[in-house]
Amino acid sequence: MSKLTTLGQLWTFLRERKKWWLMPIIFFLILLGGLIVLTKGSALAPFIYAVF
Repeated sequence: MSKLTTLGQLWTFLRERKKWWLMPIIFFLILLGGLIVLTKGSALAPFIYAVF
């Protein structure tokens, strides 16, 4: 299953079930995951992990 298919299914679920309150949670998780991936090999990694 491709990433686009998964995102499409998620979007369809949110639209049909009117679960708009999940959007900020999903956005925050994606943002946090991207931050962890981008800072994995940098000098900022210990500071990011210390926050959580």
